[in-house]
Amino acid sequence: MEQFLWRELPLLTILVSLIVFFFLQDSYRAQLHTHIKLPGKNCSLLHHRHFWISSKRIVTPQGIISGSVEINEGKIISVIEGYVKKGKSKQEVIDYADAVVMPGLVDVHVHLDEPGRTQWEGFYTGTRAAAAGGVTTVVDMPLNNHPTTVSMETLKLKLEAAENKIYVDVGFWGGLIPENALNTSILEGLLNAGVLGLKSFMCPSGINDFPMTTLHHIKEGLSVLARYRRPLLVHAEKQHHSKNHLDHNDKGDHRAYLTYLNTRPPSWEEAAIKELIGVTQHTRIGGSLEGAHVHIAHLSDSSASLDLIKEAKSHGDSVSVETCPHYLAFSSEGIPNGDTRFKCSPPIRDAYNKKKLWEAVLEGHIDLLSSDHSPTVPGLKLLEEGDFLKAWGGISSLQFDLPVTWSSGKKYGLTLEQLSLLWSKKPATFAGLEAKGAIAVGNHADIVVWHPEQEFDLNDDYPVFLKHPGLSAYMGKRLSGEVLDTFVRGNLVFKKGKHAPAACGIPILAK
Repeated sequence: MEQFLWRELPLLTILVSLIVFFFLQDSYRAQLHTHIKLPGKNCSLLHHRHFWISSKRIVTPQGIISGSVEINEGKIISVIEGYVKKGKSKQEVIDYADAVVMPGLVDVHVHLDEPGRTQWEGFYTGTRAAAAGGVTTVVDMPLNNHPTTVSMETLKLKLEAAENKIYVDVGFWGGLIPENALNTSILEGLLNAGVLGLKSFMCPSGINDFPMTTLHHIKEGLSVLARYRRPLLVHAEKQHHSKNHLDHNDKGDHRAYLTYLNTRPPSWEEAAIKELIGVTQHTRIGGSLEGAHVHIAHLSDSSASLDLIKEAKSHGDSVSVETCPHYLAFSSEGIPNGDTRFKCSPPIRDAYNKKKLWEAVLEGHIDLLSSDHSPTVPGLKLLEEGDFLKAWGGISSLQFDLPVTWSSGKKYGLTLEQLSLLWSKKPATFAGLEAKGAIAVGNHADIVVWHPEQEFDLNDDYPVFLKHPGLSAYMGKRLSGEVLDTFVRGNLVFKKGKHAPAACGIPILAK
């Protein structure tokens, strides 16, 4: 008997360790889910849980209809053509006349910077801005908060920070960094805790506790993600030195936008994407990474980089790509010297590149749009110095996703149906949010009501809810498409400049 125990002891030790490990995983996950609270009092500016909204322009998966949407307890329970008239229904009827009723926007690339950097943004100001812009769901990036979201424990800190502060629903990406890429248990713990997928950088992120990943780390991460069928989002720039490259100590005019633009040429994006495509071929049906998915974040280059992605898709690679409103609204020729509000990476390129990006968007080669809302504090933007090489990069934009895209896109023939696909249905599907992104029976009643024809000036008199409105490159612009009302799960959370008394958005965790 003693000999038997001696032989079997190592096996028993391993077995007990595995039981403890999985118990702790479940325990942590249960703790994380306790932070999800259902909406309570003061969540809505409308004191009805069962009501109708009517409009002559409702954007549905079947097209634009003149009709009515019935909402009860946060869900859409019917969509009909024709008006439900006031007085003929037991329920409240809100008639929006000619205003467009559309699925709320789903912004899958947002930096809310909490915990740790609430002086940059934070859940409270960021989600109020989202609601004011018709964005009903955001997915928060694993940086620039501190600590970064790279483990189950740091996700728990983020959920605790978000409690009672979010006005819209918020999902979370986890971070893929060298440390967790090479430690399967940390990565699995993070995914089991509910992140919707992972994000990595192929170049320095600018954040010390979020180091860049090599192709080896990316392959290791994808092998884990394949089992969960969740995506890897990649900042795809690969740094190299060329005759056009200037480092921060060179003599170029640091106030000239062209100086900065030349430091991050399109070849950086092309080089990174070429490496990634060497991996995504294994995500095809029957491949060693089947079930994994690679998503190229914030594409700026409309030429060779986009061609590589199109070719990979044609071969059946599981790959997708997004671009952002600032690449579609601005061009390098129009950026004033010293105006560091326009600095981002990859950089905003020339007018021809912008035109080609719009063509790719409208032809379906670019899958979806996101803001890459990346705010900071005034001191890091160096507005007085105007030094493009030293200033923090990032466009502050979350409240303006809808009007900026519409204002620029309608010049290229963008339709309301395309706008809704790019900002609602496709992002929701990409992030695995099955009950969002469309005005359809059974879905969450996440709805934006807006006037596409209404123009407005983004000036000091316009209500902007971002923490640092003056840092946004869109301030001073005239836009079309003013948001009237925003509903999140049937709660009227924003109406004509006013928010609901309480923040009742719900954290979204993958199951």
